[in-house]
Amino acid sequence: MDAALRRIQTKGYEQMSVQDLLDDLDASKGAFYHYFDSKRSLLLAVVDRMSDAALAPLASVLEDPSVTALQKLEAVFAGAAARSAEQRDLFLAVLETWTSDDNAIVREKVRRATALRLQPVLAPIVREGVEEGLFTVNSPEETAGVIVSLVHGFQERAIDLFFGRRAGTIPFEAVLRANAANIAAMERILGIPQGSMKGLDESALRVWFG
Repeated sequence: MDAALRRIQTKGYEQMSVQDLLDDLDASKGAFYHYFDSKRSLLLAVVDRMSDAALAPLASVLEDPSVTALQKLEAVFAGAAARSAEQRDLFLAVLETWTSDDNAIVREKVRRATALRLQPVLAPIVREGVEEGLFTVNSPEETAGVIVSLVHGFQERAIDLFFGRRAGTIPFEAVLRANAANIAAMERILGIPQGSMKGLDESALRVWFG
């Protein structure tokens, strides 16, 4: 899976073959097919591993009864931003390949895997917020799904903003507006007062958008 991820990041999933991996690892086809029945099953394993690794650090916060629902929700998104910043050089090195057509299948698999894992994480948080009298929603589970969709939408917008900033065609103020709009939408979805959520501050945004 490590070898596959390196290939996906540098060359793209469509350009990767099972033989490439075998050559990288000096392994036999029998060894590969002992664990995976196809290139696709390997991809699913890689995506599952990435999703699990992204959520694992949040366990202690999410299980802490002294942390409010809003704090837990902030931690989910702040944690994701922090992990991305820690791997900024790697992220920048593979961003163009990752967003290319060669990785379209991978991106869709990651999106679906993230939704499957993130919604069950967010639903209990939203439910806690309702019980605390802070969030005003009718269905925590459905609301969690809407939040996941919002997150995916903002991620796609953020990539466009990143390339626009790098090309010098988009001002930093556009990044600030997009971030503020995303936070405001989240607050409206949860039925909480404007300004309740911190979101990413300007310094964190400048790490990526300069």
